[in-house]
Amino acid sequence: QVQLVESGGGLVQTGGSLRLSCAASGRAFRNYAMGWFRQAPGKEREFVAAIGIGLSGMTVYADSVKGRFIISRDNARNTVYLQMHSLKPEDTAVYYCAAGGILETTAGSYHYWGLGTQVSVSS
Repeated sequence: QVQLVESGGGLVQTGGSLRLSCAASGRAFRNYAMGWFRQAPGKEREFVAAIGIGLSGMTVYADSVKGRFIISRDNARNTVYLQMHSLKPEDTAVYYCAAGGILETTAGSYHYWGLGTQVSVSS
């Protein structure tokens, strides 16, 4: 089982950058695919990015963040990151990290979730 805790959220101006971190506990971390999702008020939780299992994990991004966000993982530190650049007000949401058995873009495919960290982008 994996326990996940997100951090790094905050308030930034349009065009700014943030790096989110997700610290994981559990010996099986390196065997899980990891994903980032976000949820804005009144909206459904949506996929942001994911990274697969392996030393050099395959990555996949939502079209809305492609070219602006980068997901990475450090298995030695049991941590997954989401580096966000060129932030827009539309990126404002609570961001959640998740762990699952395979690389997937569907929220229901992930077994473990953190409690989220708030990202707010001012216009």
